[in-house]
Amino acid sequence: MTSCNLPYFADEASLPAPLPTVQEIDSATETIQNTSGRKIAVVGDHFIVKYGVHVDLLEGETTLFLGKSTNVPVPRIYALFQSPDKRCSYIIMERIRGSTLDVEWPNIDQARKEAICSKLHAILEEMRKLESPGGYCSVGGRGLPDSLFWTMDPSDPFRGPFDTESDMNEAMIAKYVADGLSQHKANFYSRTFKEVFQNHKPVFAHADLQRKNIIVRFLPTATGVEQQRDIEHLDLVIIDWEYAGWYPSYWEYARAMWACGRWQDDWNYWVDQMLDPFRNEFAWVEMLLKEMWS
Repeated sequence: MTSCNLPYFADEASLPAPLPTVQEIDSATETIQNTSGRKIAVVGDHFIVKYGVHVDLLEGETTLFLGKSTNVPVPRIYALFQSPDKRCSYIIMERIRGSTLDVEWPNIDQARKEAICSKLHAILEEMRKLESPGGYCSVGGRGLPDSLFWTMDPSDPFRGPFDTESDMNEAMIAKYVADGLSQHKANFYSRTFKEVFQNHKPVFAHADLQRKNIIVRFLPTATGVEQQRDIEHLDLVIIDWEYAGWYPSYWEYARAMWACGRWQDDWNYWVDQMLDPFRNEFAWVEMLLKEMWS
């Protein structure tokens, strides 16, 4: 897929209500996230807006691509644009009613866990069938947006795109050194990655698959009764596609296991049910990330 033409605005006939203005977005009082350079605001009954100087419209383009090209459950994208000075980016998307899976998980029984993870397994399998436009890259053949590669340098020297897995390995090691870590350890990683990180084809990954990025909702019954909390009416929507792209086949598993955090419950078991395990690769990714982010 090539990137969409920006700015992007959905056809007016498909909108649930008129798009909010920038003034309405800025004055919204209900927020989901409010950090330096990034804010997620609830605007009215229909819209969620992610905006700020640290918001990348690539996330919106990726979500739009998935919504148009696959059955992966994602929020509808209504608009992608920047402020006149190009400093602030806006992603206007569908407001999804429901609870995030991290909130629901402690109260979910075994049968619901099995149903949820079966649905996620099918979704992830569909994603993995998306053909890469060329090597290891994001939508539009651009660099990989995973935060491992992030730097304040606007030229994004470590993100790629990468023709080969070896090229990506070298970029990870170069970023490690650029972060001021040991050149001797980097040499060790270089030798090791040539053995561990090889022969992994590029497959499409969310790259931040954790429960806070999965919304659970229960659909109405045929009679219109809402919030029937049974397995038959359970539905999922996956959000926050800012890191998504075509990564080596182990990447989704390694990043999902990394997101287990303090390993305080059984989520890691269910990750094993949703994805083919890459335990050896995960161990090396975990070691690298702990050093880079400690």
